[in-house]
Parts: sequence; structure tokens; C-alpha cells
Amino acid sequence: MFENIEFANPEFFWLLLLLPLALLWYFFKRKKETASLRISSIKGFTISSWASKAKPILFILRILTLAAIITALARPQTEDISTKTKTTKGIDIVMAIDVSSSMLARDLKPNRLTALKEVAADFIEQRPNDRIGIVGYAGESYTKTPITSDKAIVLNALNEITYGELEDGTAIGMGLATAVNRLKESKAISKVIILLTDGVNNSGFIEPKTAADLATEFDIKTYTIGLGTNGNALTPIGYTRDGSFRYGMQKVEIDEGLLKEIAEVTGGKYFRATDNESLGEIYDEINKLEKTEIEEFKYYKYDEKFRPLIFLAGALLLLEWVLRNSVFKSFI
Repeated sequence: MFENIEFANPEFFWLLLLLPLALLWYFFKRKKETASLRISSIKGFTISSWASKAKPILFILRILTLAAIITALARPQTEDISTKTKTTKGIDIVMAIDVSSSMLARDLKPNRLTALKEVAADFIEQRPNDRIGIVGYAGESYTKTPITSDKAIVLNALNEITYGELEDGTAIGMGLATAVNRLKESKAISKVIILLTDGVNNSGFIEPKTAADLATEFDIKTYTIGLGTNGNALTPIGYTRDGSFRYGMQKVEIDEGLLKEIAEVTGGKYFRATDNESLGEIYDEINKLEKTEIEEFKYYKYDEKFRPLIFLAGALLLLEWVLRNSVFKSFI
């Protein structure tokens, strides 16, 4: 009953200091009013001794009445807070993911593509208020899912993206241009592309610098990520008789100069991920750099609890009046 009770006017509790003073006053007043008579015998007197001794109950009832009234004046109440949030500055994000055969290299565990999908899934889940789309590219590019606020759709699309859906190769310009195409008509305050690759542009009919200029024209910021260890990595180099990949050590080649230029031209930033941990840290940093502004509204509902105290004070006052005019009437 008394859980989460707060008082709107707690200053009224200072009045409770008057109650001990009233008790002292009553004690000394009653002592002065009490007369004593010495007689040899009380036979013949009909005195209700218990009623005389119980008379202070009337004053106690009045004190309790005052305490209840003072507590009611302090306005005990409970508070119910409901919160509503509104996105004031939404961000539209397209993740352009390289799905060429080199993304199956095993310098990240279990391979680059799987490691990326795990990290990207965490990134998506941490941005519940933004719209996100996915573009896949290798020798050509395509939209896996357009920008949407439905995170279940985005996560499902990310999980399904795999090598073999496109002609092999690395068409960075195509991947970036497709991502720009998904964002160019967006009305979001901020538009962002996260472009990841592990190689050098060697395919496609759109130059990466041309795609970067398009991104700049539509005010789309691009974060670029070069994925791969420094040195050599165990990479698919052919097929075995059963159709599975044959792996061999290959030198990791990433056109970092191009990726840095794309990021600089569009107002973004270039990152290099050499292992699973650094890849996760990169997406965490991008998550911090691109903050969605949320406006929070709080609604307060107060439930006043003073009414039972008023009823209690009234009941105590009525009881005091009844006793005063019945049981204790002859002693007043």
C-alpha cells in the first residue's frame, strides 16, 4: 500500500512538531486540574474509576486526527511514468559487401565473409531507429534488400548473402554506385554507405572515383573498410575434382589508396581490418560516429492518496465526539 509513495507538499510535516508540544501541554494541564481528597473510606461513592483513567483517549484521538490531517496536507501520491521516443534525426545506411571468392579467405575465422556477417549483424541490432539496406557486389552488383526499418528482413538478407550469386571479381565502383542509387532519393537527415572490400577494383563498367563523385553529389557519406591480414592469407586458388575450393597462400592486395580517396571525397573515413577483433572495433566506431538523435517524451500520471487519510481523520473525530458525549460525558 505504501510502496512508491511520494509527497507533493512535504513541508507540511513541520506541523507534526506541534503534536509533542500538545502532548506536554495536556499532561501538565491534566495534572493541575486533578484534585485530591483524603477520606477515611470511599464506601457510598459510585465512581467509575476505569472511565476516569481512560479519559485521555479523547485527547489521543484528537492528536491522531491532527496527524492524519497533516499527512493528508502533505499530499501522498504515487507516480506512474510512461516514456515515448521519437526519432528526430534518422539515418539511412546501406552496407555494400564484397562477396567475391577472396572473401572466403581464412585469415579471419572461419573466413572473411562469415566474420563480416557476424559483426554486421551486431551493428544492425544496435541501430533500431535507422533504416538499413544491403548491396552485394563481386564482378557485378545487386541490391539484396532496399533500405527498410524492419530489422528482421535486413538480418535475414545479411544471413543469406553468400559467394556464388554473382560473377567473380571486385567491382568496387559498381558496388558503390548501386549503394548510392539506393540512397539518392532518401529524405533522411544523414545518408551513409559502409563499403567493404578485400581486394583491388578489377571489374565493372563504373569507375570507383565516378561513383564517389555521385555519392558526394547526393551528400552521401562513405565509410570504407579494407579487409584482410597484412602479408599472405589462405585463399581459394582453384577447384578440386569434387567442385570444392582448393586453398593456397596468396598475397593480400587491397587498394588502400583508392579506399582512402573515396572516404575523403565523401566526408567519411577509411579503416583497415586485419582480424576479427579489429573488424568488430571498426563497426563499433562507425556506430559511435553516426549517432541517431532521439527525442524522449515522458508522461507523468499521479494518483493522489490523501483521501483515505481524510476519511480516517473524519472517523477518528466522529469517534472522539461520540465518546465525549456518551461514555465520558459525566467526566467533562
